[in-house]
Amino acid sequence: MTINKIKIINLFYFFLLTHLFIWTLVPSVTNNNLPLDTIEALAWGSNLDWGFNKHPPMSAFFLEIFFTIFGPQDWVYYLMSQLFVIFSFLVVFKFSIEIFNNKLLAILSVLLLEGIFFYNFTTPEFNVNVCQLPFWALTVYFSFKIFNQRQVSTKESILLGCFAAFGFLSKYLFIYLIISVFILFFYLIFVLKDRKFNFKYLISIEVFFVLLVPHLVWLFNNDFVTVTYGFARTGVEQSSFIDHFKFPIIFLIKQILLILPFLVLTFILIKKINFKINLKDKKLIFLLSINLLPIILMLLTSIITGSRIRTMWMTPFYLFFGTMIIYVLNNQINIKKIKNFLIGLVVLFLLSPISYAYISLTETDKRTDYPGKSIANKVQKKWDQEFNSSINVVLGNEWVAGNLSYHLKSRPKWIGFVNNENLDMLNQFLCVDDICVGRINDK
Repeated sequence: MTINKIKIINLFYFFLLTHLFIWTLVPSVTNNNLPLDTIEALAWGSNLDWGFNKHPPMSAFFLEIFFTIFGPQDWVYYLMSQLFVIFSFLVVFKFSIEIFNNKLLAILSVLLLEGIFFYNFTTPEFNVNVCQLPFWALTVYFSFKIFNQRQVSTKESILLGCFAAFGFLSKYLFIYLIISVFILFFYLIFVLKDRKFNFKYLISIEVFFVLLVPHLVWLFNNDFVTVTYGFARTGVEQSSFIDHFKFPIIFLIKQILLILPFLVLTFILIKKINFKINLKDKKLIFLLSINLLPIILMLLTSIITGSRIRTMWMTPFYLFFGTMIIYVLNNQINIKKIKNFLIGLVVLFLLSPISYAYISLTETDKRTDYPGKSIANKVQKKWDQEFNSSINVVLGNEWVAGNLSYHLKSRPKWIGFVNNENLDMLNQFLCVDDICVGRINDK
């Protein structure tokens, strides 16, 4: 059975555009308010710094760029999130072409990702996990470019350092990919002795740390608050002996469950499970390293520390699973089953946004049901009754105060929580419940 290459490429781009359109439209129509993580990062973005109390700065930076251009239009931030996803898909596609030299196999590698809910159902909420996706994809891509050539390119080494730094500045868990790439190259050079060490390999490391300097300075000046927050989220300080077994087992079970639809799509596509692992195959070594090593390192972290690994933290870890599984099962793919595969893909493709819309419309106590705009209007009206000036700062937690910062026309800066020190900075202020709005006069 022959496949028209032009038609399959057109189908692929149609898939990308449809994904972009549906996952921008559905949350825009069914949600009344932006999700928690998006509002939090918008709050941070209103007062940009080199870090914040929960995360490094990259997610807030991108959101602030979009806010500066488009303002408080919810659909823009759903679109922005999908642009990050689609761009990541395109990098996976380009990477897969270099692996297979076959566009059909490269397309299948991307289409399989629709079987992982990290790349559809959870994507309307732009957060640090989604922000990592393009940088995770680009770090893998340029790592492979360097891995796959004898002559090390200075340009590609610089780009690798840049994208690795941007990924780390999105979320610290990006370090698991960086460590995996480092282990891979160490194995290639010093164990396999496939090539001699080249000092150009160090360019990526130098660029990486140079770009991190402002954030590292910020960390020192702020008592490593983001690191403290990260450890607190794992529950490692309260872990007991049993947690060293319980949490790793829970972690493994969750990973198996979340890739089940992915595996179903794979089984539709292949004749039977029959493959051989050739550990001398360098492409296979690379794919196993960038796909499995980060997950193994995460599992070891849970075993050693007894920490709880939250499911959403794994968002970027599966970006290249499609490429890996297609590479391993390449000889078992049955082209005659493409039609059945596409039917299964369409079912999953439609089921996910329908489920999202149903939950969004039927459940009424979610963050996305919060009346952020109407509360902002009430606060503005009360402020206007007492003052003639405009609001330029808000105080409170990132959710409540962040919604005010987002919805108020003056786009006030979020400057922290309500306390005497912050209130003393204000020339005028108005407090309602646990939030305050006010004005700091320009000097």
